[in-house]
Amino acid sequence: MLDMYDRLEVKFQNKPCYDIVLKDSFPDFIAELEALNLKSRKLCIVTDSNVSSIYLKSLQEMLLSYTDKVVSFVFPAGEDNKNLETVQNLYEFLIKESFDRNDVLLALGGGVVGDLTGYTAATYLRGIRFLQIPTSLLAMVDSSIGGKTGVDFKAYKNMVGAFYMPSCVYMNLECLKSLKERVYLSGMGEIIKHGLIQDAAYYEWLKTNKDAIIGRDTKVLRQMVGRSCEIKRAVVEIDPHEQKERAWLNFGHTIGHAVEKWMEFTLLHGECVAIGMVASSYLSYERGYLTKEELEDILTTLEAFHLPISVKKLNVSNILEALSRDKKMDAGQIKFILLRSIGEAVIDTAVTREELINAIEYIMLER
Repeated sequence: MLDMYDRLEVKFQNKPCYDIVLKDSFPDFIAELEALNLKSRKLCIVTDSNVSSIYLKSLQEMLLSYTDKVVSFVFPAGEDNKNLETVQNLYEFLIKESFDRNDVLLALGGGVVGDLTGYTAATYLRGIRFLQIPTSLLAMVDSSIGGKTGVDFKAYKNMVGAFYMPSCVYMNLECLKSLKERVYLSGMGEIIKHGLIQDAAYYEWLKTNKDAIIGRDTKVLRQMVGRSCEIKRAVVEIDPHEQKERAWLNFGHTIGHAVEKWMEFTLLHGECVAIGMVASSYLSYERGYLTKEELEDILTTLEAFHLPISVKKLNVSNILEALSRDKKMDAGQIKFILLRSIGEAVIDTAVTREELINAIEYIMLER
């Protein structure tokens, strides 16, 4: 049984930095604005065309009861628009609206919105405050926490970015019930990852509570989102700028990002992470870290949450080329994350080309 979560404090250099707040509605958000003393500040809600149609009007009306100036910037939904052109358009909008460095951006949406808004906040006027209001499961448990911001550059994912902490992360868990099933379950890729890299008991809890998770039971959602946030918070606090331990969170991402690019973003991020975790788990098995039964259990668990465990028609050479350009490269070596056991991640910089080819071919097998 996991704890019930309402608020988690994130520290930076052992000092309080911001809170992760878990609620079941938006009205309590006003109290967070009060705590940050934002009543006299201009607020800009940044969101995409999908989320705006659901939440923008009601959130903007609620905020106008608190402060006089609330504007919104809406850009077309999709990874294709997570780029410098959208950032430039947002810069121009903020300039025309006379936003100064004491004003605030609110990132309302999934990971694309949060990453882009955070990067804009980090660079507009050399840094203004921003708050994360994640509306997808993946954004709640992953991209909204830890201060990684960025955009894609041409075909290269998250190649332009900055570490920049939000002032608050506010999660309305009821938003999860409005998501399409595929989008919702995509977030399970990151959640299962948390168990595999840090908490074997949590991994077992996820399997035991599969039906309630897929059914979006309110109590189970709060436990699951809270525990995943707690795991990510702990890793980020140890290593906020990804010098060592934070790289554990990249489990499944190295090959996953390459697959995401090759598939031209037709697969969701969490789905690509799942495929990448299959490859990394297979490498862990080949190294003798995992048993065959453990490898098969990971595949079965991913499938149970309707996540893909293989992908057809990959081009091995192109995937290897994408890996060579991965932003996690260090002196020509990839920081590859393997599992020493379920619940324990390890950084490996000695994965060979032959091992990578074997792993890529493994995720191409029909199952």
